[in-house]
Amino acid sequence: MRQAPARCCALLALAALAVAGCGGNDSGATGNAKPPPGVSKSKFAALVADSAKVTKADFEPARGRTLEQIASHAKPAQVGFASSVLEPGVNRLAFGVLDSANHFVYGRTAVYLARTQQGPARGPFPAPADALVTKPAFRSQTAASETDPIAAIYAANVNLGKAGKEYVLVLTKSPQGQFGGLAPLTVAASDIPKVGERMPPVSTETVADAGGNEASIDTRVPPAPELHQKDLKDVLGKQPVALLIATPQLCQSRVCGPVVDIELQMKDEFGKRMQFIHQEVYKNNQVSDGLRDPLLQLHLETEPWLFAIKRDGTIAARLEGSFGINEFRDAVQAALK
Repeated sequence: MRQAPARCCALLALAALAVAGCGGNDSGATGNAKPPPGVSKSKFAALVADSAKVTKADFEPARGRTLEQIASHAKPAQVGFASSVLEPGVNRLAFGVLDSANHFVYGRTAVYLARTQQGPARGPFPAPADALVTKPAFRSQTAASETDPIAAIYAANVNLGKAGKEYVLVLTKSPQGQFGGLAPLTVAASDIPKVGERMPPVSTETVADAGGNEASIDTRVPPAPELHQKDLKDVLGKQPVALLIATPQLCQSRVCGPVVDIELQMKDEFGKRMQFIHQEVYKNNQVSDGLRDPLLQLHLETEPWLFAIKRDGTIAARLEGSFGINEFRDAVQAALK
């Protein structure tokens, strides 16, 4: 496998967003993106809470219409996907939404799918928002906060069918009106371990391996040595495990950085019942040195990834790209069943 830099798919690669990518060092983190107008900590929390309550009944059925017909009365929006590995069958499709002024849009959201732009659409598929903001005790220097322009991510479970191109319409009903964004997707098979399969016994780096230099195996500031106590191959098949592959400091978007903070919060909640492990992405924490061995062995070219693994060693859940507290908790609970 070619050791190319991992793509930080959680960055919401929108043309209008000047956001630092993996391996970047732009401390501005959110570039030209702006928070929702007039948002405050309490307003944002209420808006995200309501966005998480979306149901299929909040949106009209496709009824044979095209994506463009469904979006005909919506204000234009841009969609940035936080998932890049999309395989035939059911997938988690994560994304963010921007309006024409580069404000992140929050509200009840759903997606519609079609094989062609002019073909009949199917949907709606609800896409609840999930907060990236942890409790203050678990926040690092790359943490998300309540006033960040993006502190929540949308995700829908969709059946993308066979390999090839798929078109996606995202509709969001926000306080500023209904927004719609249309974008293409590429669906292709991959060799990445899947839900229901046995997790390969890859070896992850521990504090003992670091020889006292915790920063060599953890770019989080400050490091989280409690996530580097056990090697995956030593606990696999003996206890449930949450393996998180991410590089907080080399992915400074405040979108993919917070996932390690979320793992710490989940360890505080479930740490007596399962093992929580974090694995860095780049050799020597240098993008130019290529990917670390666990990523190569798992056929990963993007980050972050979460694998929630049952006691018997089978994968109960996997998440790629941005994911929030609720999805992380759901993955953990799936492994504990």
